[in-house]
Amino acid sequence: MPIAGSGPSSQCALARRSLLIGLGAAALWRPASAQAPLPIFDAHLHYSHDAWERLPPKDAVALLRQAGLRGALVSSSSDDGTQKLFAEAPDLVLPSLRPYRTRAEIGTWLHDPTVVAHLESRLAAHRYVAIGEYHVFGADAELPVMRRVVELARQHGLFLHSHSDADAVERQFGQDPRARIVWAHAGFDTPERVREMLRRHPNLWADLAYRSDHGAGGRVAPGWREAFLEFPDRFLVGTDTFTPERWHYVVEHARWSREWLADLPPAVAERIAWKNGEALFGAMHRALLTSATR
Repeated sequence: MPIAGSGPSSQCALARRSLLIGLGAAALWRPASAQAPLPIFDAHLHYSHDAWERLPPKDAVALLRQAGLRGALVSSSSDDGTQKLFAEAPDLVLPSLRPYRTRAEIGTWLHDPTVVAHLESRLAAHRYVAIGEYHVFGADAELPVMRRVVELARQHGLFLHSHSDADAVERQFGQDPRARIVWAHAGFDTPERVREMLRRHPNLWADLAYRSDHGAGGRVAPGWREAFLEFPDRFLVGTDTFTPERWHYVVEHARWSREWLADLPPAVAERIAWKNGEALFGAMHRALLTSATR
């Protein structure tokens, strides 16, 4: 004699109910391609002289909007590129002051005291949310120019966008324990090392620009998954348009980012995609816009 509720009709009803529940759950989180694209805050873009010569500001902004960006942290060599792009799209572009007047200064800026005067003059003339991206490694973080950069960030309430090894990051925090540092490319370090640094420094965030090991094939690698789940509020995505050609990768990079982000819990994906950028820079951006309209 069959047990009550175990007959074919009951089993069909149960199957239908399970299917409806599954569809309802799926509706809460579908891949970005099946719903409005997940917004992206791109925390690592450059618009240097060779880029604006080939890609006018209107065209560059069109690419950013096509990519579905909610915000874009932009620096350039020289700073004129950042100002051009900010003037074109102040609602989208967040200016960061790069120390380099030309790209050739990447290897010399730390030994050039005139860089300090350049930074001070730009800070007097314009508003920013960060200083960087700049390159500094190891003990070079103790050089006078770098120390002045840390001081200027503190004086103006700005983030530091540091392309550095862990040693240089540690040294910058040694100069100002309250500094707020975005670690470019997550230091090109291992997820285990990145987690160690994030545990040690609550004012350290990491952008994932120009690396693919965390999301190859649209899947989050195990070590990175652990890092993202432990620190969902400490990572940002970024493209790194360090050459003009990279600008034409902005849209594709945003699409790829949405693919691997969809492999994370929705709340974590949203934080890394755009909410962390909004939490870090949103108030500064709104204040910057308010001052620009006065």
